[in-house]
Amino acid sequence: MPLTEDGSIAAVGDYAGQAAKAMDNLHTALAAAGATLEDVVKTTVLVASTERRDLFTAWQVVRDAFGEHDAPITLMGVTVLGYRDQLVEIEAVAAVLNSDDLLTSN
Repeated sequence: MPLTEDGSIAAVGDYAGQAAKAMDNLHTALAAAGATLEDVVKTTVLVASTERRDLFTAWQVVRDAFGEHDAPITLMGVTVLGYRDQLVEIEAVAAVLNSDDLLTSN
């Protein structure tokens, strides 16, 4: 979500700004799990709008952040999100292979 450290919504009224903050928070969450955007296998972007231009604005920020990594992205317009003034929410599923999970052969 586009939350700041104090729990408030960042970039009120700004789809691109909220998408960018949500991506910053996603980077932080992935790093805490030992992952990066390259480990993301699926993303869902929720945008509180019925206007395609607003959806595209948020999607473009997310797409640019992923760069060459072409994980599937679902983009949906929704009526409302959980926090007052929240316009964007990003959900990502990452797959991380732990080195302890690797099989070795002798």
